[in-house]
Amino acid sequence: MRIELATEPGSPGRPNEDYAAAVLPASGQGGALVLLDGVTPPAGDFGCAHDVPWFTARLGGALAELSGSRRDLTLAEILSASIRRTAAAHGRGCDLSHARTPQATVVLARWDEERVEHLVLSDSALLIEGRDGSVTPVLDDRIERLPREVLSSLAATDALRNAEGGFFTAAADPAVAEHALTGSLPRSRVRALLALSDGASRWVQLFRQGDWSDCLAVVRKDGARGLVDRVRSLERDRPEGGAVRRWKRHDDAAVVFAEL
Repeated sequence: MRIELATEPGSPGRPNEDYAAAVLPASGQGGALVLLDGVTPPAGDFGCAHDVPWFTARLGGALAELSGSRRDLTLAEILSASIRRTAAAHGRGCDLSHARTPQATVVLARWDEERVEHLVLSDSALLIEGRDGSVTPVLDDRIERLPREVLSSLAATDALRNAEGGFFTAAADPAVAEHALTGSLPRSRVRALLALSDGASRWVQLFRQGDWSDCLAVVRKDGARGLVDRVRSLERDRPEGGAVRRWKRHDDAAVVFAEL
């Protein structure tokens, strides 16, 4: 088994809001990966004493622990329990009902000798490589389907955040786990898994350097760090970005690769 992780803040002067982890239980049976992309709030008061890195560290830690220790729970149940635990850690001074309370996208995958399970919530990506070499992306594109005029308005975006007809992220409501994309495959059909925050997946989605199969091939050849380095080079060389609706020059990037 080969497992690689890489994560880097978009700017040296800012904390990294992404989270990446791999779990290999002491029993030696199976493993799991966790990737979160913290949602950067706009400047101003968002009702919480805690910042996004605080949130992703606690939610990610809970997800990693439960993914490795609670084989009796589904990944959706693990996400729900982890959100509930993190919400309880906030304290009374935090307004968890605020639309911009700390939150994150989620990618979870877990495997044993028989099955490979996955969960994706919001716009981080999971790539599943089959034994035949095919690569299947698991993408929650609900935010990308929103009209341009919605995404250009904070009020309109907030109204559709974690709401029916809008898009969903892991924040303070455990029920959001019901809206995650989930699935399961026989272990015999899966060769590798690759989780990407949108700061890393922009190699495909923003800069159009190749398709998802090409992206996984880059990581297999050059490692998780190699993909992040390629993205950073593109960001420096192409400051105009790409033909997408949401763009910032640099973004936190996280990559988790597991070759089973």
